[in-house]
Amino acid sequence: MQMRQLMAAGAMGLALATATTGTVSAEVLRVVKGTAAQALEVPMNRAVVLESETPFAELSIANPGIADISTLSDKSIYVLGKTPGRTTLTLFNAEGELITNVEVQVTTDIAEFKERLNQILPGEKIEVRTANDGIVLSGTASSTQRLARALDLAERYAPGRVSNLMSVGGTQQVMLKVRFAEMQRSVSKNLSASLGISGTNDVLETGGWLSGSNSVGSFPVTTSNTEAQALGVLGFTTGSLQIGILLEALETKGVARTLAEPNLTALSGQEAKFLAGGEYPVPVSDDGTITVEYKPFGVEMRFTPTVVDGDLINLQIQASVSSIDGSITTESDGITLNAFKRRETSTTVEMRDGESFAIAGLLQDDFRDISGQVPWLGDIPVLGALFRSAEYERGQSELVIIVTPHLVSPTRGEALALPTDRVRLPTERELFLFGEVGKAATTGAAGEVARQDFNGSYGYVME
Repeated sequence: MQMRQLMAAGAMGLALATATTGTVSAEVLRVVKGTAAQALEVPMNRAVVLESETPFAELSIANPGIADISTLSDKSIYVLGKTPGRTTLTLFNAEGELITNVEVQVTTDIAEFKERLNQILPGEKIEVRTANDGIVLSGTASSTQRLARALDLAERYAPGRVSNLMSVGGTQQVMLKVRFAEMQRSVSKNLSASLGISGTNDVLETGGWLSGSNSVGSFPVTTSNTEAQALGVLGFTTGSLQIGILLEALETKGVARTLAEPNLTALSGQEAKFLAGGEYPVPVSDDGTITVEYKPFGVEMRFTPTVVDGDLINLQIQASVSSIDGSITTESDGITLNAFKRRETSTTVEMRDGESFAIAGLLQDDFRDISGQVPWLGDIPVLGALFRSAEYERGQSELVIIVTPHLVSPTRGEALALPTDRVRLPTERELFLFGEVGKAATTGAAGEVARQDFNGSYGYVME
């Protein structure tokens, strides 16, 4: 009897101490004989003190592993939640008759989780509930990164028992602007000298002064280069001996620019593809059967944007520009095929809305210097120049790829204009009488675009 009183006093002291700290909630159990009371929710590892209006003599818990009970008095019960789940608490009077059955539901303690969630992610509209023995998160997170943080924190309190019903708010559509810019410059120079001596029966020729269909004086001339070049001939005659000096000079210059600016929009976390070009047929032999496969070329882009936090965007990018290179050919089964010139990059970067990043760059400088001469004769001072030829070639190219992401949202169709909207088809009178093939639009968004001034200097300058 004394032991029972000590246990009751200890349990009462623990309950009062816990209640003092504000971690215990007291409920009054309204017991009506013969009827079941309302369900009792007890947080895991927390205690609840129940007060009954009807004195009881005996208590019974169906599953002691879920909740533990002890009596504080003939009207007070101390219930401690141990494991998430449901069980039944039964009360009997002194005659052994049933007073009532109380459903006890032990739930995951979410009070501390809510406090930590508000501390780590303040201002987030995330709702926390319990379901069975797990945690349910609902509401709206401002970004995918904060959503992931909330889920990671919930896993600490209910491992493997977290249900995610949250959505991500804000703008989640990303437009990626990619700019390809490539400049190529080439310089080629060629200078050679030839000597020709013609007698009555013999002819001596060096360098590019070889026999051919053309002639200068009595000497046939054929140039060593198929492109247009400058020719200079100096000759004189001494008796039956004719002496001629031929000078060949060639200089070529070229500049090329390649520029592409593809734009593509995709939802956060979804992949988008873009191709502006065509497909080149390539014959493939399979067990003696010739089939055709198509290889794409042009401006290609593939990217996956992820809005991480606010306006911070993670980009996985694959971008390339390719074209058919007619200078390199090969033959397969009697079919002539062209090679491809391709500039490609694949990377992952992270930047904010409107920021730009040069994800790839290449500076290439090719140099070739060739000098040819007649052995020994080309080493003679001064006169040796008549037996030598020199070629000089240099090619420079510079490539840069710049990406700029933007968070975008849909707009009304009237605010967008197509390139074809800028031109209005002419009437028969305008076409036949005045020869007009198209007129600029004057109304609406297309008219506003058509009235914009695009005059002025533009492009790139390469010194």
